[in-house]
Amino acid sequence: MGELPIVQYEFFETAELTFSPRVRSVCQLDCPRYGTSWACPPAVGTVEACRERCLAYPRALMLTTMSEVADIADLEGTLAARTDHEEITRRVNVLLQNQGVETYPLSTESCAVCAQCTYPDGPCRHPERMFPCVESHGILIIDTAEKYGIDFQAGGNIVTWFSLILYR
Repeated sequence: MGELPIVQYEFFETAELTFSPRVRSVCQLDCPRYGTSWACPPAVGTVEACRERCLAYPRALMLTTMSEVADIADLEGTLAARTDHEEITRRVNVLLQNQGVETYPLSTESCAVCAQCTYPDGPCRHPERMFPCVESHGILIIDTAEKYGIDFQAGGNIVTWFSLILYR
């Protein structure tokens, strides 16, 4: 992974993840993508179902990248800056799969593979490229980052992007 612009990473056991329905309520109340994507709630299932799915993979890799955005308060503009992070997540996921492991990647704030998601009227067009949102699974990613000393507050208009690649 040395050639990829990953800021920090940590390997750990998925039993260390903290799940909370509180995270899901933030999705529902604050995120305009709620109910519009296969990568977001309610399409990903209940928090308990997500927890069970995640814990079926005993190990996890958390990785972060950073990007500078024009205005961190502009949600749509900020989300547009995540493309490089998603590509890095995809490449790391492929590296792990090439080692013979089964992966379940979770990444940034909803999928942006298609201009218009088929949810809820049809199946996902690209399930192999769609990475569900970490928070959609009820994961308190900041708790995990703090536990492992992962820096995530760079200040200014710098955004830290998180991905979790769960594997077995």
